[in-house]
Amino acid sequence: MTYVPAHQLTQYIGKELGCSDWLSIDQARIDLFAEATGDFQFIHVDPVKAAKTPFGGTIAHGFLSLSLIPVLMGDLMVLPEGLKMVVNYGLDSVRFIQPVAVGSRVRLKLQLTEVSEKKPGQWLLKGTATMEIEGQEKPAYIAEPLTLCFV
Repeated sequence: MTYVPAHQLTQYIGKELGCSDWLSIDQARIDLFAEATGDFQFIHVDPVKAAKTPFGGTIAHGFLSLSLIPVLMGDLMVLPEGLKMVVNYGLDSVRFIQPVAVGSRVRLKLQLTEVSEKKPGQWLLKGTATMEIEGQEKPAYIAEPLTLCFV
């Protein structure tokens, strides 16, 4: 994580902030997400049935992949100095491009795209987050996370 004076945040617009470490997506993580959300669709939790689909096995829930944004982008973010609190403010858009198969490793590439001061001491940061899948040409998704910073 990088901290800069708030008025310097705009200097990072358009810059790639880096890539996270690789994270393995195993069946145990997928099963825990299914348990937490109640989404037990067979393509996520039944390896035998999922093997008969075009996916060839189980895949991570799209929302599981999205839920990894905060933890994967944490070390990459540029934030205002004097930060008191930061909150997930949502997503402007998400496009799922290809599924994340069980056993895959993923990482997040982050770029800062917009910075605005919503009101004094509140900075809204918008990024472009691309979840890459190791060994795959196409990413899992491209999303635009919003982060609200309070200084």
